[in-house]
Amino acid sequence: MESGEENGEDNGRRCCLAREAELEMRWIQGFTNRNVGFVNNKTICYPCGNYILFVDIETKKTTVLKCKNGHVGAFAVNGNSQVVAFSDQKLNPVIYIYTFPGLVKQSEIQGEAQLDYSLLAFSYMGPYLATYSSVPEFALSIWDWQENILLCSKSQPGVKVTSMSFNPMNWHQLCLSNENSLTVWNIERNDQEHHLMSKPVRLPAEDGSPMCEQDVFFSHPGIQDLYYGPVLPISAIAGLARDEAETFRPKDDIQPSVHPTVHCWTATSDLYMGCEEGHFLAINAETLKASLLYYKPAQDATEQRRTKFRSFPRLCDDSLKKEEDKRRTQKPVLLAMAYHKDGLYAAGSDGIVHFYQIKGTHYQMDDSFDVSEPITSLVFSPDYNTLLVETDKGSVYVYQPSQNEEVIKLLDACNDHFLSADFLTPGNKYCVSVAISGEVHVWLLEDGTFISKLCLNTQATAMVCCPSSYSVAVGTKVGHVYFIDVTKAETPRVVHRVLLSDLPVHHLQYDQSGQYLITGAAEGHIFILDARPSKLFQVLGYLVLSSEVLGLSAIYDVESELVEVMALLCPPDIKRARLEIFCLPTAITIDNDECIDERGMLKNSVIQKHQYDLDYPLSSAVRQKDDTVYGYCNHAPFICKYHLAKKKTWKDVSVTLSEKKIPSNQFAPGFLHLSPNSQLLASVAKDGVLFIHDAITLETVAQEHCHSYQGQGIGSLSFSLDGQFILVNGVDDGTLVCLKWKTGGDEMKEATDYWRRILAVLNNSIYNENNVLKSMAEWNIATESLLESSLEKESQEVLQKKPSVEVTDEDSYHNLNIFSTDEMTWLNQKVQKAIKEEIKKFADKRKELKKGIKKLRKTIQEMMYENEQVPDIERLDQQEFNLDIEEQERLQAESEQEVARVRKEIEMENLAKCYLRDIIKKECWDSMSIKGHAIKCFHAAYKVTNYPMKERSKEELEALERVLQLKKIESADLKIRKEIVEIQAQAIPSKEEGEKVEEEAVTDESTSNSLIGSLSAQFGGDTSILYHQMDLHTREEKINQIILLQDIIYKVKTAFNKEFDTVARQKEQEIARVKERNLRIQEIVEQLELQEEVWEPALTDDEIPERALTVEDSEIKVEKYLTPQQRAKAEMMAKIEMERRLAALNSARQRALYDMMGGVLEIKKEDILKIEIPPPPFVSKPDTLWNEEEKKVFKEYEKKVKELNEEREKYRKTLETELKKLQTSIQETTQTFDDTVSKLFERKVKSEMVIYQEELKINNLLYSLLLDEELSTREAGLNHVLDKKRKEKLSTAGAVQIARAQVDAYRETYDNLAAEDKILERGFKKEFSDISAHHIDHLFKLYKRRPRAQKIKMHLDTANPYGDRPGSARAYKEALAHLMKAIDEMDDPENMPEGLDLPVWERFCLARRTKVESEQLVKRKALTLAEMQAFLQKRMDDDEKIRMDIEKILNELNTLREEKMRFQLDLTIQFLLKQGQVELESAAELIPDYTDAILLHKSVIEELNCTIWAQGEKKIASMVESKDFSKGIFQLEWEHKKMKMLMEDLNQRARDIQNLHVSRDRQLFLRILNYDSRITHQVSVMEQTLGVMDKLHKKKVKNRQKVFKDLEKRISLKEQANYKLSQELQEMLVSVSERRHIFEAADTQLVSEKAAKEHYQDIVQRRQLVDLAKEQAQEISVLQAEVERLRMRTFPALFEMEY
Repeated sequence: MESGEENGEDNGRRCCLAREAELEMRWIQGFTNRNVGFVNNKTICYPCGNYILFVDIETKKTTVLKCKNGHVGAFAVNGNSQVVAFSDQKLNPVIYIYTFPGLVKQSEIQGEAQLDYSLLAFSYMGPYLATYSSVPEFALSIWDWQENILLCSKSQPGVKVTSMSFNPMNWHQLCLSNENSLTVWNIERNDQEHHLMSKPVRLPAEDGSPMCEQDVFFSHPGIQDLYYGPVLPISAIAGLARDEAETFRPKDDIQPSVHPTVHCWTATSDLYMGCEEGHFLAINAETLKASLLYYKPAQDATEQRRTKFRSFPRLCDDSLKKEEDKRRTQKPVLLAMAYHKDGLYAAGSDGIVHFYQIKGTHYQMDDSFDVSEPITSLVFSPDYNTLLVETDKGSVYVYQPSQNEEVIKLLDACNDHFLSADFLTPGNKYCVSVAISGEVHVWLLEDGTFISKLCLNTQATAMVCCPSSYSVAVGTKVGHVYFIDVTKAETPRVVHRVLLSDLPVHHLQYDQSGQYLITGAAEGHIFILDARPSKLFQVLGYLVLSSEVLGLSAIYDVESELVEVMALLCPPDIKRARLEIFCLPTAITIDNDECIDERGMLKNSVIQKHQYDLDYPLSSAVRQKDDTVYGYCNHAPFICKYHLAKKKTWKDVSVTLSEKKIPSNQFAPGFLHLSPNSQLLASVAKDGVLFIHDAITLETVAQEHCHSYQGQGIGSLSFSLDGQFILVNGVDDGTLVCLKWKTGGDEMKEATDYWRRILAVLNNSIYNENNVLKSMAEWNIATESLLESSLEKESQEVLQKKPSVEVTDEDSYHNLNIFSTDEMTWLNQKVQKAIKEEIKKFADKRKELKKGIKKLRKTIQEMMYENEQVPDIERLDQQEFNLDIEEQERLQAESEQEVARVRKEIEMENLAKCYLRDIIKKECWDSMSIKGHAIKCFHAAYKVTNYPMKERSKEELEALERVLQLKKIESADLKIRKEIVEIQAQAIPSKEEGEKVEEEAVTDESTSNSLIGSLSAQFGGDTSILYHQMDLHTREEKINQIILLQDIIYKVKTAFNKEFDTVARQKEQEIARVKERNLRIQEIVEQLELQEEVWEPALTDDEIPERALTVEDSEIKVEKYLTPQQRAKAEMMAKIEMERRLAALNSARQRALYDMMGGVLEIKKEDILKIEIPPPPFVSKPDTLWNEEEKKVFKEYEKKVKELNEEREKYRKTLETELKKLQTSIQETTQTFDDTVSKLFERKVKSEMVIYQEELKINNLLYSLLLDEELSTREAGLNHVLDKKRKEKLSTAGAVQIARAQVDAYRETYDNLAAEDKILERGFKKEFSDISAHHIDHLFKLYKRRPRAQKIKMHLDTANPYGDRPGSARAYKEALAHLMKAIDEMDDPENMPEGLDLPVWERFCLARRTKVESEQLVKRKALTLAEMQAFLQKRMDDDEKIRMDIEKILNELNTLREEKMRFQLDLTIQFLLKQGQVELESAAELIPDYTDAILLHKSVIEELNCTIWAQGEKKIASMVESKDFSKGIFQLEWEHKKMKMLMEDLNQRARDIQNLHVSRDRQLFLRILNYDSRITHQVSVMEQTLGVMDKLHKKKVKNRQKVFKDLEKRISLKEQANYKLSQELQEMLVSVSERRHIFEAADTQLVSEKAAKEHYQDIVQRRQLVDLAKEQAQEISVLQAEVERLRMRTFPALFEMEY
């Protein structure tokens, strides 16, 4: 290796050579998952970062086209023309069109887009390109890319488009779609002018049902409402009058439509569309109607699916199979379509390519193949033999439907963008890349061929290749480092994995010798690993730096074998860069335990850390051997050069200043990278440009724009060891670029020499380590678990070595911590190992401490037990036995903090509630001048509330005063006008006229309330100031009327509130009186010792609402919290009160008063009556032992007792009488008050009625004002639309005039050409008049002859559904060329007639050619003229449509004005009529229909009623007379009917008597006089007979019981006999069976036949006898019937009598 001095000797020579160096792109890998297409039948292309890749699907050879200005924007490809178009992403982007395979720039289109193009699309055939720009234009443009001419363009601001395509059958049609809509654009042509016209497609609703489109702007004449006025559109009701009024719809009325995902043109110029909801739609391009297609399964669907469906092999897992079946059964969301002549290929989210066969509104679907990934694109090759399938992950598959081959994977998927790339040692054959998703790819360095892939199934964060072996280290987000064996590039494998910590790995760096792997993790952690496989990638130690590590750089010294590592930090406290440098001596691999502490951290004495603070914050830094550091500034694009001086202490605070600072043209932040020989310095940033600088002079050697700012720039960079290649990958563009030096000279030679020297040093190590790497087993979870089990065994052995040590709960806790997790980080293992060592080291000391603690615990328990036995006054608290005072204080402090926190939260919550209470009180209580409260009855359930009222604001009073003043002025003005008008009519009226005037005044006074429409004048309102209801026409009058009505409502409420206050004061007085009487009632109840409660009336919370604002102590259910000061004060007051009571009890005066007079100074009458007369003491002796004096004393005692009882009874009756009187008085007064409240309630109901009447007036006026405003808004909206339509009419009329003028001018040109063509034909004979007539006729026939037209060859075997349809211009050119070729053949002299001279023939050929060209020109002009006339007709149709719209708007405007005028004149008037005054036939509706109603005066109705009454009386008199006459007739008819009924009744009775059957009982009844006595006698005889029969029955029952007992005995005997018989039967059965065997053995057939015949004869004879008995029984029954008939003849017969 070269030293720094040797590198500095030839600086000038190297710099000169370096400036001549150039980089070339070697190969590119990557896929961006968008816009893959066929550029010809065998080649596909797609954009990738700054490049476009062309891949041959057979050889997989890749061709690259670079975009010079950075990232490729919009992209399109046309396989028929073999061209590609793409735009760059810069200001004023340019569209480039290149041909393939030459990659020659065909055209460069500079459009009007300012920022970017979002979509490009080629027409199927023809030189047409459609572009759609993004913000801010959103413009659709059509270009002729061959001529670089803009044909037409149209902008639609704010509309984003996601898909765009030409109609393959007609390039004049395009389809543009986004997530919410689909639009068909037509390109209309007028000679050389082109115009774009859009037609949106009406999409169905989300459920597939068609959406009903209604014109929400224009009214519907069929809808009328005579009561509420005209029906207006919602936009007028919402107050919209500008452009938004035409499209406004309420949110509830907006029905979401389907969301398009993909569309496809058919051969009939229709569209198929898929949507997010899973529907499949067909769209007619002419009518623009979308119809839903329904699935119709075929009869052999299962067989077709079985034969056609193909899938890739998968893992045989049940869960995967279930998910696969579920995915297939769900309705797929179509994301891609491709039309084929056999049908439609479509695919989507389910990952299956479906084949649709569509007939009408139904389709049949078959599954072609499954790729198990959502499919985003389906593209057919130009010959429609190959189908290209693209997935959302980036995989590309090729399928040939015609050959029915298996699906071929052309491009493999990369789940995410590339993270990093590096060269595999020795750096000239393979390179390795890793994606963010954890996929590791191996590439061939020569041409970028994909070798192999390994998926780690985890998110990767860093990757680096080892210089000393064919291994790759990959860091992950969860802290793992994977070591991958790449000795066999085709089969990479993971051989080891180590979990360093729970922190993500950010940086990986090998030293140049490949001995150490320096791993930078989050939070400043750096781990040092042995990079050699022979050492099993041992973790040597770690260190922690002061802040996050931004970069690592390592330098290896060959002589000292010392590795110096530099870490770049940027501490947030100093806001400058900091470099921390430490050394890695060989001792850490030889004697690792001496270099680290017990927790695995490297000792400072070993690594010798140094620290340098720089003057700028850096994002990246690299270091050379001569202590030169290059840094990239973080906030400004500068590259700084520093020289690090040696420091005595590692914490020297001096700041190192930069020696040199050069500006960079890149976007900060960026990062730097040194070449392996430290001669080149590469800088990259977010702009995507790679700059190569000379490491000494910092001059730019080369630069390459390999990535772009749109792709977030360059993610990583790597130099090969030989210096020939550079690997660069983007951050978000998914591109991996390999660069190679094109020229370099001596510089490349020096890099190659350096590479050879390095390999000479490392070859031996590489060989040995690769052998070890190959022998290592592949890593998996099993090997990891074996390692963990070995660790567990070791721990158990350690525990078994010391059985004397007591295993406590704490030990088991540590053991669980060590071995509880499945995988423990290396850092945690070190910590646990240190803890285990400490446990081993201090085991004896811990044992002694535990013994002492146990002894102390026992002593404390004994003390606590003794404490429980002592008295309470001597007993200590439990906390006194807590020996851990610090823990006790800590817990107490924590509890106090928690209490303080909870108290603060409660206080804040209470404060918020108090604030809310104050706001509510201020708004709802304090602002009320009259507080709302109620009055309740004492006994009834009535409750009357007042009207809470606020003070009227100053503005309201001023408005009221203004209206009243205006009303006074109007009244005075009206009065003066009447006086002026009536000044001539001052004649004195006659007496009759005076009476008439008085009657009218009375009538007007009685009907005033009806006309006013309310009774507010009777409840405190002044209705004289109101406007008359029939005079309210203007807006100002209605507003003034509303203000006056509000004033009347205020006065009505005020009047009621005054009455309410009077009743409220009355109730308070009544309650006071009742309380006074209740005091006496309570005394009487106590004296009478009655068990009844005294009724105490009180005011409720509704009557005293102020009570709700104060909280009484009785309402608080929880204990009141007292502060220590309040508690001490309360205890002192309680103590003073107790002392006072004790002093009062010990007073001598009180004791004497109680002893002498029972505790009272005055004796009342009721107290005397309570005194009991004591009986004499001798009462206990028997009466016989009393002497006379005792008897006399006892009589006096009885007399006193009797007198006392009489006095008591008299006093009791007096009290009861007084009690009833007081209770009756209370009942009467309260009942009187209840009546007052009832009247007040009625008054409240009437006041509410009056208020509602006035509010109804206000609502009607407000509605009229609102409707007037809506009508004005509607009129303004119609005027605005009318102005717009008129402007459009001017533009369409101008367009029609221009188009007509162009058509006229072109027609004139066409007529001239047609006339010239006819002149040519007519002048033919004149031109050839010099030849013979025979030749003239022959030549004229040849002159008229034309070659046959070229027929379009239809390739029937092609799979192209659209056919070979060239563009119109191209077809015309081809037809003209074919015609000219045929004319040339006809001009051949061989076709010349015989005898004709050659000059004449040549002159004839020239004339014929002129004629043919003239005819073709006329035909071309005719087609153009027809196209122009069609364009004119469309413009005329548009103009006519605008004219019809203007007429419609004018009609609508006139109708609206009529409605507005009618509404202003047709007022809504409120009348107050009594029941019966409304003479309308009303249905069940609440509001009757007043359409045909007439308002009449009361007198007219009364006069009419009087006339009706008189006529009615006359009619009633005539009806009474008629009634009396008819009454006699009815009476005679009734008597006649009565006689007929009597006669019929008598005849019926006679017939009944004649037909009556005389039985024996009836004969007896007729014959015997005393029939009842006979019946009585018979009843008595029957009763006696019944008694006898009862006795006989009992006797028979006894006999039967005896018989029953005898039968039971016989039954038992029979059972015994049967038992014996059963035994005999068994023996007989045995003998019978024996005899049967004998019988069967013997020949007894004849005997059996004879016995059977005799048995048959017996049966026949018995049957005959039975039949004979039945016949005889029938004869007997017939004879009995005959006997009965003859007997009945002897009965007497009664014949019917005739009258």
